[in-house]
Amino acid sequence: MTSRIRRLAPLAVASLVGCNPDMADQPRYEALEPSRFFADGRSARPLVEGAVARGRLEAESTRPPPVTPELLRRGRERFDVYCAVCHDRTGSGRGIPVQRGFPKPPSFHEERLRRAPPSHFFQVITAGFGVMVPYGDRVSARDRWAVAAYIRALQLSQRASPADADPLGRRLLEASR
Repeated sequence: MTSRIRRLAPLAVASLVGCNPDMADQPRYEALEPSRFFADGRSARPLVEGAVARGRLEAESTRPPPVTPELLRRGRERFDVYCAVCHDRTGSGRGIPVQRGFPKPPSFHEERLRRAPPSHFFQVITAGFGVMVPYGDRVSARDRWAVAAYIRALQLSQRASPADADPLGRRLLEASR
């Protein structure tokens, strides 16, 4: 037993050295405070050109991808997972939480949102708006663009006339009457 204590004693002493509170009492700078240490006088070091926060390169994308059937399918899938709960599947804003007393989100079919660019929806998904929480940390940038494209497709679908359909679509509409 004593030989075991002798072997563990140095380890215990070494681990206690890390508990010294002196680390909290060291020189440091407040944000953007001037510094005499660096030649340029700044305490905040400039980023290397082209530096991007780890894991955020994709999120910095401000250019939407081209709209393709695959992108719209992905947008619908992500919309159904993240958005339809509150906005309902048509984007009218009559989701389940609204039916239980939660504030109604705006309908995507309001004129002001019909005129909004896809980047508006991308930004709202990213940062949230009103009582909507931000989804930027949960939904990838590509998926946010896909949802924005799908919202635009939803908006167009609600005001489409039979004349807007292609010939096959018009025949199917006529046959269904």
